[in-house]
Amino acid sequence: MPKAIIIAGTSSGCGKTSVALGLMKAFARKKLSVQGFKSGPDFIDPGLHRMATGLPSHNLDGWMLPAEEIRRIFRRNNEGCDLSIIEGAMGLFDGIGANREEGSTAQLAKILDVPVLLVVNARGMARSAAALVKGYAEFDPDLRLESVLFNMTGSPTHGRILAQALEVLPSVHVFGSLPRVSDLQLPSRHLGLVTAEDLDRREERLNALADWVENALDLDSLYKSLPDCTLPTLNDGGSKMPEIRIGYARDRAFCFYYEENLRLLRQAGAELVPFSPLQDAHLPPALRGLYLGGGYPELHARELAANETMRTKIRDFCLSGKPVYAECGGFMYLMRSIVSRAGQDLPMVGVFDFTCSMQGRHQALGYREVELTGSCFLGQAGAKARGHEFHYSVLHGADPGVTDIYNVVDRSGHTAKGGFLKNNCLGSYVHLHFGSNPAMAAHFVEACGA
Repeated sequence: MPKAIIIAGTSSGCGKTSVALGLMKAFARKKLSVQGFKSGPDFIDPGLHRMATGLPSHNLDGWMLPAEEIRRIFRRNNEGCDLSIIEGAMGLFDGIGANREEGSTAQLAKILDVPVLLVVNARGMARSAAALVKGYAEFDPDLRLESVLFNMTGSPTHGRILAQALEVLPSVHVFGSLPRVSDLQLPSRHLGLVTAEDLDRREERLNALADWVENALDLDSLYKSLPDCTLPTLNDGGSKMPEIRIGYARDRAFCFYYEENLRLLRQAGAELVPFSPLQDAHLPPALRGLYLGGGYPELHARELAANETMRTKIRDFCLSGKPVYAECGGFMYLMRSIVSRAGQDLPMVGVFDFTCSMQGRHQALGYREVELTGSCFLGQAGAKARGHEFHYSVLHGADPGVTDIYNVVDRSGHTAKGGFLKNNCLGSYVHLHFGSNPAMAAHFVEACGA
């Protein structure tokens, strides 16, 4: 039977990702089959998980997805593995609002009934750590917070003091402490950690993280202490034969895809064919549609602009009337140009008569619910789906050929437009999770096959 654990934290920056990656790589080196998951909408951490485990990592989000859908995604990908490691997001109880748990790591732990290992940055703390952990342990009595891991300890003596302080809380096991090692920190950029595709010395970094946790912790005891997962039997129904070829951009510039989106497209009959707008001169043959995901096109804008042949091929494909779905970075790529922070105007595909300029701080951040105000290849007017928006660019210009078919509602209830349809090309800054409305994936594939 597979086992599972959630790596949660007291806050962002406490070391969750380093601990999760170290554990994933360390257990994988022990020849265990390790499956990674990520709480929340983030794309970067799942890419790093895949690098550590060799398996695609999956997002589990309690606001974007119904609880039953979360259980299905977890069950489907947990089955056949020895250990699932779920990396939390932000602090353990942080979700969509100040008094709501939706989207939090704590909510996810309760949906899946998986024990929580709380990572605490103990730098500069001793007995105070016990007060901190006590608050987390008692905040929600329905949560299985069973163990704590102290990170950033200054010495073995510091670790022993922290463990002694936690003796006042016998319900929480001190799993151990990890020493401060400055050169283990993963590099970051404006939207978070560097993507797996752009991370240098990847294998060296992963092995260093695995050595870090192996040298300090008893991993065999951790594995043996975890209960078996007991999720109900999965009944997904059948998948259609992969008959409809849909190209999807996958390279260093475009790497933000929810794995469940890709699975739902395949289940609906799509044969997904990867291609690189950075490196390829031509689109794959016999495509019936395109899916351009997000990523960091602004970091690779010069290379994208220089690949004029591919830009022309994609423009011609878009003008053919075949369905093209573009999210965030993919949407930016279909604009007339991207303007760097230094003011350099770099030409893109030019389907949408917009430009976008990069700013020094994020221009949008948070959960979004989208309602179609008109019919398109994602569904009929009135259809809804949930997703996330996070970008540093501002859109400029007006395109008279565009119809806006999204009502986009943020978590405060504010409504705005944000889905741009032109020549059967749909672009938006919002990343939709098709698991919130699987019919959208089926509609897209059906439209591509028409």
